[in-house]
Amino acid sequence: MVRIHFIAIGGAAMHNLALAVASKAGYRVTGSDDEIFDPALSHLREAGLLPDEMGWHPERITKDIDAIILGMHAREDNPELVRARELGIKIYSFPEYLYEQTKDKIRIVVGGSHGKTTTTSMILYVLNRLGIEADYMVGAQIEGFERMVRLSDTAKYAVFEGDEYLTSPLDLRSKFLWYHPHVAILTGIAWDHINVFPTFPEYVETFRKFVDSFEPNGSFIYYKGDENLRAIAEGARKDITCIPYSEYTGDVAMQVFGKHNMQNLQAAMLACHCIGVAPDDFYREIASFTGASNRLEKIAETADCVAYKDFAHSPSKLKATVNAVRERYPEKRLVACMELHTFSSLMADFLPQYKGCMAEADVAYVYFNPKVIEHKRLAPITAEEVREAFGTTNVEVFTESEALQAKLRSLEYKNTALLMMSSGTFDGIDVKDFANKLLGA
Repeated sequence: MVRIHFIAIGGAAMHNLALAVASKAGYRVTGSDDEIFDPALSHLREAGLLPDEMGWHPERITKDIDAIILGMHAREDNPELVRARELGIKIYSFPEYLYEQTKDKIRIVVGGSHGKTTTTSMILYVLNRLGIEADYMVGAQIEGFERMVRLSDTAKYAVFEGDEYLTSPLDLRSKFLWYHPHVAILTGIAWDHINVFPTFPEYVETFRKFVDSFEPNGSFIYYKGDENLRAIAEGARKDITCIPYSEYTGDVAMQVFGKHNMQNLQAAMLACHCIGVAPDDFYREIASFTGASNRLEKIAETADCVAYKDFAHSPSKLKATVNAVRERYPEKRLVACMELHTFSSLMADFLPQYKGCMAEADVAYVYFNPKVIEHKRLAPITAEEVREAFGTTNVEVFTESEALQAKLRSLEYKNTALLMMSSGTFDGIDVKDFANKLLGA
């Protein structure tokens, strides 16, 4: 019996990895965290993996544990981590363990500042429809897939969403540098994670390192409209095959929409083609793909109104999502609402990156909670600073969730497209239920 202990088991990716490992024969999984919320809470409880009590318990770290998997949420002085290091137990980061479990497989990795989850989901959706088995890690729930992580002894391929954020408290490199892909996609580079990459050149550099980390004779699929990706491709190792792409312009009717999704779709096709999937087969199967959870996901609809939710929070994601809904519904009034929630989005130095991002909306609401800024130990920002940073007269800024909700309730919803965008919850809003009530769906 192989015993694996997860420190910070409650994370979205971490708990899915724990579920995947626990489902393998011969493995016993335990874990700890100081707080766990749904859906991780319910998933872990159903699998019998929910810790008996919250908090860190170094006395439970014993020599019979074969390996620790360390989540980014834990700190370097975490009591359980300190104890594990004292005992000499092997400690893996999340991406390191994924690589260890798939190092003999053909790995496809999707990176970039935006579109990673959707593009990865498209690849997995088509492979699944074609009966091609693959291990995977993706940042959203996909139709036809039970979990967000799968590890097996039988799959020939592994498909990973490649994140440029830090690996762990002990490893301050980008996660995707662990994966060493045979085939990789980069969708675009738009400055993000300013707390980790304080300058844009430093941010670009981690993507260059990613391409340099490819397995010999790897394939690099990149969006040719991005000048930084073109420069990386020009400087890539000679053994790497560089494959530029733009957007899909064919005549197959798709369930997803927006120029960014047509770019994602084309990138996914090229990645599948690299492992032998014919383009015609890809386009046939992708036609029924409705999207990944929380990525331009339709959540309410009436005769003349529609509502979507999206994970968009960074400037490039936000602009692409707003523009996509505007293009899809040119005759509807577009009410776009977003939450500043991440480290970068709440930093005064980064706010100017949002200039013009919501210009295509008829009504634009931006929300942030000053208490979250305080919790993240960031310098305060004001509503006026945020409004000026977005730079268009349609933007109104809120710092109280109740005030935002009241404003949204006060609107008349006729011939309207409502778009709710956040990597959080607008401080406790059930967005789907709220949107259905607003629209009277």
